[in-house]
Amino acid sequence: MLKPYFCTLATFVIVLAMASDVVAKTFSASADSSPAIAAPPDPASVLGNESCVKCHASEIQVWKNTPHAKTFDELHRRPEAKQIASKLGLQSIKNEGRCVACHYTQQAQPGGSPHVMAGVSCESCHGAAKHWVDVHQDYGGEGITRLSETPEHRMARIAKSVSAGMRNPANVYAVAQSCLRCHTTADEQLVNVGGHSPGSLDFEFVSWSQGTIRHNFVRSDGKSNDVSDPKRIRVMFVAGMIAELESSLRATAVATEKATYGVTVAKRGARAGARLKSVAAKINSPTLDQVVAVFAGVTLKLNNKAELIQAADRVAELGYRFAEITDGATLESLDTFIPSAKRYK
Repeated sequence: MLKPYFCTLATFVIVLAMASDVVAKTFSASADSSPAIAAPPDPASVLGNESCVKCHASEIQVWKNTPHAKTFDELHRRPEAKQIASKLGLQSIKNEGRCVACHYTQQAQPGGSPHVMAGVSCESCHGAAKHWVDVHQDYGGEGITRLSETPEHRMARIAKSVSAGMRNPANVYAVAQSCLRCHTTADEQLVNVGGHSPGSLDFEFVSWSQGTIRHNFVRSDGKSNDVSDPKRIRVMFVAGMIAELESSLRATAVATEKATYGVTVAKRGARAGARLKSVAAKINSPTLDQVVAVFAGVTLKLNNKAELIQAADRVAELGYRFAEITDGATLESLDTFIPSAKRYK
């Protein structure tokens, strides 16, 4: 049974510039409903925050005061990080792939080796920008701005940006995927040998995205950092659970021994599945019903990689679809369970 938020979940996050309701509706009409798996950005295609600051100066200013930005200067100095690196025989936290993949952004110049150039940054969550930034910044011609762009052009621009590799927040499931790529630790040795946490077990998408990390200037006049509207929040609440199920299935898929890692990620997956079943009983969503059915058909056990990855891929497709087609107005029955503003991190 789904209980009120303060009884069942905790809080934290990462949500990057959310699009308007108009964008979300027009975007859903043309975007590909098969999302790519969230992955670290390709260093060869990373441009850096400078490529975003012209249009998103306010967002970047918020980012600079978040833990995501500060990890660049702080993480490698923390005693617990040094202990994990020592147990794993890692020489440099800023140069080891298993650390960099989540805690930093790498960039590679032509012919050069990748180097860390920021903490968790714009491209960590939205994807390496080389192939989509020009399309994303084209509002329809000389003198046309984001505020004067036509809805039709906005729809086409976002669809093209997504096709070119951008994880655009017009679809909140894509955002949740980016969060849970790192807030679920899919590395058995890192946990069992290094002593790293098996992920942010209290992660909850709404509360972790609407607090200090929130930078939703896009939906206003560019000056107001607005909290998402109630309808969007409702979709986010469910999408976050679906993304947690997907990431937990992927994490369980690489578990090979009955130890801290395998037990924890399997329990997390079971918890996400149970919550989604409870939500599905409270709303009318055939798509969510399919997610629940997929979970019911898999076994959370060791050395079951093929089945679990197949299920995770299907859950990802359905999660993206859920966020694409669901009108938050139909989810009002969930308001009792969604974290209130006082719970935002």
